[in-house]
Amino acid sequence: MQNVYAFIWGSAIAILGGLIGLGGAEFRLPVLVGIFKYRTLPAVVINLAISLVTVTFSLIFRTGLGNLHSIIANSAIILNLLAGSLIGAYIGVSFATRIDEHGLTRVVVVLLFVLSFVMLGHDLLTGLHHLQLTVPFQITVGFLAGITIGIFSSMLGVAGGELIIPTIVLVFSTDIKLAGSLSLAISIPTIIMGLARYQRQRKLSEIRTSSGFIVWMAIGSIVGALIGSYLLQFVSGSLLYILLGLVLLVSALKLMTRHRAHTTVPT
Repeated sequence: MQNVYAFIWGSAIAILGGLIGLGGAEFRLPVLVGIFKYRTLPAVVINLAISLVTVTFSLIFRTGLGNLHSIIANSAIILNLLAGSLIGAYIGVSFATRIDEHGLTRVVVVLLFVLSFVMLGHDLLTGLHHLQLTVPFQITVGFLAGITIGIFSSMLGVAGGELIIPTIVLVFSTDIKLAGSLSLAISIPTIIMGLARYQRQRKLSEIRTSSGFIVWMAIGSIVGALIGSYLLQFVSGSLLYILLGLVLLVSALKLMTRHRAHTTVPT
């Protein structure tokens, strides 16, 4: 029965993500911890594995072979951000596996709060004028932003599109639709780096017993991404960002409350 619930939740989360061009991993993590009762670190690793499947298929659905040339034409932007994000993913995994479970949960709560504010302020961010930066400054800002994105990705198990897209739009003066495709191309190697690091830390072995759960949630995510992409034309993007930002905010508050309840010692 758990696999059925995994499929349903995977589909529902991916529909939300597909509606705004994200993989939905930021909403999946609170579900893994709060609904399916996974500990924080295994939940992050499972989230990262499902994110890889979701983002890969999203890139296929979104671009196809016909639009591959636009991604290749902007490969310099991809490589610039990747240079930082791969380093950030390496750092994030090292940090996540060295602190205790309670410490990691606190970090996750903070990152969820940050992501909720990014979602709530999405229209403001994308509505700002593009930064007029010289090429050396673009490279520097892109590299530093990539490190931050990589840390977020590996510590939350997310693709990081909610941070990558505004960065590409503001720093590199790129159209937001193209930025979404470039974001997916950047996310895939970043997620692979995070998973490889968790494998070296022998953390993937902890989730082998959940392989069936992961497969069913991944299948649900693929189905949901297709549905969300179709429904996108009927829903206001601005309203979605506000609603989903509030969902993240509530998730962060619930996770924080749950964490405090588990760590409070009765007197």
